[in-house]
Amino acid sequence: MPGTRPAMTTDAPRRQVLLAWSGGKDAAWALHALRQRDDVDVVALLSSVTVEHARSSMQGVRREVLQAQAAACGLPLLEAAIPASCDNATYEAAMARALAEANARWPALRTAAFGDLLLEDIRAWRQAQCARVGWEVMTPLFGSDTARLARDMINGGLRATLCCVDTQQLDASFAGRDFDAALLDALPPGVDPCGENGEFHTCVAAGPMFAAPLALERGDTVLRDGRFAYTDFRLDDAPAL
Repeated sequence: MPGTRPAMTTDAPRRQVLLAWSGGKDAAWALHALRQRDDVDVVALLSSVTVEHARSSMQGVRREVLQAQAAACGLPLLEAAIPASCDNATYEAAMARALAEANARWPALRTAAFGDLLLEDIRAWRQAQCARVGWEVMTPLFGSDTARLARDMINGGLRATLCCVDTQQLDASFAGRDFDAALLDALPPGVDPCGENGEFHTCVAAGPMFAAPLALERGDTVLRDGRFAYTDFRLDDAPAL
């Protein structure tokens, strides 16, 4: 009819997001949180992987486990290769290259998400790092009550194990333990329930962000740098290195 205005659509394009992926619980839960939203679309995961050891730089999770996690999430895994001993400048350059490669693959992609929870200085550093190359940062879990969040993760079906413990903040006997209610109850006072101050890191094997759980075999625990107790995990069908 003359003068009739066309119907308006509310279907705004969803913002594409690249999620930093360490193999641990916070990254996994950030993916779960982002997938509950209707304004974003996580298109890929990005891990920093050491050249010498083929492991995630913080958690020490094997590359093949990272790849299996990504496959369980139904997402491609991009890698930023860094040396095992890596300064900030080298790390930032590697991440800038990885972001440029991601943008070449997804031209609309200009947002990186991280599983940061509480540390404002770390978030500000990520924002500055990404802004220099024209990217924005999302932190969907930031500001969470970590005691509540930890139990929400467990009650929500996330299954993870402590794969790295800073023995200057937490006893080495916690390395290799399941991230569960019993562990939360056993943590000493002053230790963050999510390990947000670096007390521990985790390796995820199952959760609502995975199509199916991973079968991981627990290996030895070793002390590195006289401080960090690392517990190794590999896929059940992967050969020992």
